[in-house]
Amino acid sequence: MIILKLFAQDQSCIGGGLCTNLPKVAAGQSQITAVLQIVFGVAGALSLLFVILAGLSFITSQGDPQAVARARSTIIYALIGLIIAISAEVIVTFVLNSL
Repeated sequence: MIILKLFAQDQSCIGGGLCTNLPKVAAGQSQITAVLQIVFGVAGALSLLFVILAGLSFITSQGDPQAVARARSTIIYALIGLIIAISAEVIVTFVLNSL
């Protein structure tokens, strides 16, 4: 209950006196960059994990055409995800450094 009272004391008010019970959070450029780097790092790590798992699936498919096709499509989609994660981090870092 103490936490709720602390939040209630620090209300965010908009223009004409419209107040919410949401706390004010001062997030600077460095905090936003750090959070986004963690998010994009996790996305990149998951993509890399999927590439490795799909590669193992490809190796152990023993020539089964359906398993090979499934592993190949998983590798392609994971690489696309990895490229998107890397390019998103580059774009966000560039935009935040430009401000």
